[in-house]
Amino acid sequence: MNKILELIDRSELLFSEDIICHSRYLTDAVSNSTFLVLGAAGSIGQAVTKEIFKRKPKKLHAVDINENNLTELVRDIRSSFGYCDVDFRTFALDIGSVEYDAFIESDGKYDYVLNLTALKHVRSEEDPFTLMRMIDVNIFNTDKTIKQSIDNGTKKYFCVSTDKAANPINMMGASKRIMEMFLMRRSLDINVSTARFANVAFSDGSLLHGFNQRIEKIQPIAAPNDIRRYFVTPQESGELCLMSCIFGENRDIFFPKLTKALHLISFSDIAVKYLKNNGFEPYLCETEDEARKLIKTLPEKGKWPCLFTKSNTTGEKNFEEFYTDKEILDMDRFKNLGIIKNSPEFDDEKLNYFENSMNNLKSSLSWTKPQILEQFFNLIPEFSYKDVGKYLDGKM
Repeated sequence: MNKILELIDRSELLFSEDIICHSRYLTDAVSNSTFLVLGAAGSIGQAVTKEIFKRKPKKLHAVDINENNLTELVRDIRSSFGYCDVDFRTFALDIGSVEYDAFIESDGKYDYVLNLTALKHVRSEEDPFTLMRMIDVNIFNTDKTIKQSIDNGTKKYFCVSTDKAANPINMMGASKRIMEMFLMRRSLDINVSTARFANVAFSDGSLLHGFNQRIEKIQPIAAPNDIRRYFVTPQESGELCLMSCIFGENRDIFFPKLTKALHLISFSDIAVKYLKNNGFEPYLCETEDEARKLIKTLPEKGKWPCLFTKSNTTGEKNFEEFYTDKEILDMDRFKNLGIIKNSPEFDDEKLNYFENSMNNLKSSLSWTKPQILEQFFNLIPEFSYKDVGKYLDGKM
């Protein structure tokens, strides 16, 4: 953990004071409750599951489609915390499947349901088919599982959002903003809360996680030098989600406060620190071909070829924000956590139209990205999406 903090230019965990201050209530709430974690094998899901497990809940069931990562989650928990009197089980299920529905039908009784499932990559919106799956996972599976939670008398439903839902410029961020609209509608029947937060450093599939892969596979490191982001550690992501789940009032959106500890840092700066921590000096290349050629000889000389370029792909936001100027904030309740306070504002007619339109497109087995975009603009008129014709899959 200290290594990750050093790479993102920090020395302390963000939420330690809030966790310590509310430790007794947090532990009591968890130890007397039952939990279902969806998307439990992803980086955030694993972090949340471990935060819950170590506080000894009555029941903790973890669901994810990735059985390999679920296996590693169990190994991690057993290796870190051992065994305790907890009904802890994992289920390799797709929450959009009939098997998952049968699983919920067989039990389904949980005090808290936490949904960490998401298609989070901007690159996933390039083709219309993966884009439609993103809509299913980020929006409709969320609505499905919250309806099941309502039917089963769940006390609280938590769902992770993203900072990119604030004034979205890409389809991923917009899908999460629409998800928040669906949550507002369901908040009339169940208490809900969510969280927007920054990039999780070295999470599965992230660019920083890719640094590990490039070193292991002896390949050049590429990163944008003009994109700066806020980063949280995996542990902080788990703490933020659990705090929102337990302490969030209905419709609250938690986010990390911007302080001296949490500041913007570029991917290229992290890459330089990362390489130096691994014993290499970065060698700046001009082209991908040069970097691929030099990887064959430079590492043995203690150098690593890098390609740092300006970002020019669709969906990349030049800055990050956790809230808009139209949202009401509570900045006093916690030391390092801010809260967006929401009233149940939503357009039921538009949400129904969006859902029916998406279902009609799927039933036809034929749809285009512009057709999907039209529905997004209908729900988010201010959506500032621009397709520049270049995507991350076209870069090293």
